[in-house]
Formats: sequence, C-alpha cells, structure tokens
Amino acid sequence: MAISQLGRVVFWMTGALLSFSASALAIRTLGQHLNTFEILTIRSGLGLLVLLVLALVQPSLRKECAPTHFGYHLARNVTHFIGQFAWALAVTLLPFATVFSLEFTMPAWVAILAALVLGERMTKSRFGSIMLGFLGVLVIVRPGMASFQPNALLVLFAAFIFAISLIVTKQLTNRRVSTFAIIFWMNLMQLPLALAWPVVQAATGGPSLFVFRLGADLLLPTLALGAVGLTSHYCLTQAFRFGDATVVVPIDFLRIPLIALVGWVFYGEATDAFVFAGATLIICGVLWNLFAESRRSRPPVAAST
Repeated sequence: MAISQLGRVVFWMTGALLSFSASALAIRTLGQHLNTFEILTIRSGLGLLVLLVLALVQPSLRKECAPTHFGYHLARNVTHFIGQFAWALAVTLLPFATVFSLEFTMPAWVAILAALVLGERMTKSRFGSIMLGFLGVLVIVRPGMASFQPNALLVLFAAFIFAISLIVTKQLTNRRVSTFAIIFWMNLMQLPLALAWPVVQAATGGPSLFVFRLGADLLLPTLALGAVGLTSHYCLTQAFRFGDATVVVPIDFLRIPLIALVGWVFYGEATDAFVFAGATLIICGVLWNLFAESRRSRPPVAAST
C-alpha cells in the first residue's frame, strides 16, 4: 500500500469514527421517544432525500446508480439492515463503551472472511493489530455477568452480520462501484424495510406515524442522524477503496476509547483504569499496523557502490 493511500485510509476512517460516535448519541436521544424501526426510517429517509437532491443537481451521479451488481447490493443491504437494527437497539439498552467494545469481535470475522473470500494477505502486523485490539476489548469489557447479559448478545450478533456486510462492501469497491451508488442503494433498499413496521402499527390502530410525534426538541438529533448516516458510510466506503479490509478495520478499534469518552461526558457513564488500559492496547495495535504498512510501501533503497 502506497504511503499516500495509507494517509487517505486514516483520513477517511477519522471521519467514520466521528460519524459513528455522533450516530450513537443521536440514536440514544431518539430512542427515548421512538422505536428502533422508526429511528432507522429517519436515517434512511433523510439520507435518501439528500442523495436524490444531489442526483438531480449532478446528472453524472444518476448514471452511477444504474442497477449493476444488484445481487451484491441486495446482500449488503439486507445483512446491514439486520445488523444495524440489532446495534441500534443495543445502543438504547447498554452503555456506549460496552456496545462498541463487544462490536469489535467483528474484526476477527472480517479477517477470516477477507482471507477466505477476498484472498487478502494476513500479515504478521495485521494479525497482531487485530489480536491486540481484541485483547483491549476484553480488558475494557472484563467478561462476566455484568457485561455478558442477554442484551449484549444483540451486539455479538450484530458484529457477525456487520462483518458479512463489510466483505460485500469491499467486493463492490473492487468492482469499481462508486461510493455514491453504494450509499444510494443502501438507503433506497433499507427505507421500506424500516418503514414497514411503523406503517403496519399505524394502520392497525397503534401509534401514529412518528413524523407526527416529532417535537422541536428532537429536531437536532433527527437531522444529525440523517447526516451522519450518510457520512459514516461514505467515509467507511472510501477507506475500503484505498485499503484492504484488514488495514481499515483495526483502525476502527479507536471507536472504543472515543465512545467511552463521549458516554462519560454526555451521560455520566463510568470509566475506569481498565478502559484506558484497553484503549492503550488498541492504539498500540493500530499504530503497529500503520507503521508496518508504511514500511512495506516504501521503495527499496539502492545499495551504494
């Protein structure tokens, strides 16, 4: 991987980290008033609206959205919707740090699937980065009765499903499907999946559609969820475009110490020495892999004569 490509991976993953953290905050706030299907409807609906406006303004984008590789899009979006539902529900039930930590059993699945499906190399630094990250997760979570309560199984399930979705995303980028097209089809396919249950509820005498229950106090988290629902996947897809899955995913481990800080600042969720010890292991693994990748990208130095 060239140094310039590695820099782009880091840049786009920074955007993804910030976006996913903002998404968790918005979901936690909306979850006090709306159910998970309604929250996902907001994410997909606002995202699709923005994408349609962009497509109208720039005709070239409409050409990118031709239904090519439709099977890959369908597989990616069905699996991602299932994983997103489980993850969003867990965010409303568990502390942020617990959700994000348990989610990072995902890199082990990604590494295995990337080697089996994509034929990516499993170098020593890539393997070591994943193992240090996973060890950091164990230090933070400290598996026991408190951490592995039944609700935590939602996150473990979501992690496996997300891994499948990420591998399909990489397959789409390998086939030069544009980032805009990937995100457009994601929102277009997932909107009816999310909207179906709220419509059924309203039609059978249940709560009215959520759009009639949104107050001014929910305007900011609603708009934020729509925005970061786009930026998170745009940044993540761009990172996959410039780097292997086994390079991109270990960087994502940095979400854990970041969201632990967010949970402490906004919700008073407890942090302790174990969180920071685990974060140190995670960061060491990420830096080790980035250093090794940059060394492999340097051209050999010619021997002096």
